[in-house]
Amino acid sequence: MAGVISADRIAALIEDAPAWAKIGLTVPNERLRADAHQELARYVYTALYQPIQTDTAQLPLPL
Repeated sequence: MAGVISADRIAALIEDAPAWAKIGLTVPNERLRADAHQELARYVYTALYQPIQTDTAQLPLPL
């Protein structure tokens, strides 16, 4: 499922996001809400667009 961007994937990432950011979306303080928005967006963006982890010690197989 990694690499596929879908509503289900984004929902799963939001569920896995830091709890403080999700709770922070509901606080009455505007600055804290803005910080929570940024953290949640950063978390989802990073998870969706992180580089694929490759093992440089593994030999590539010809196709």
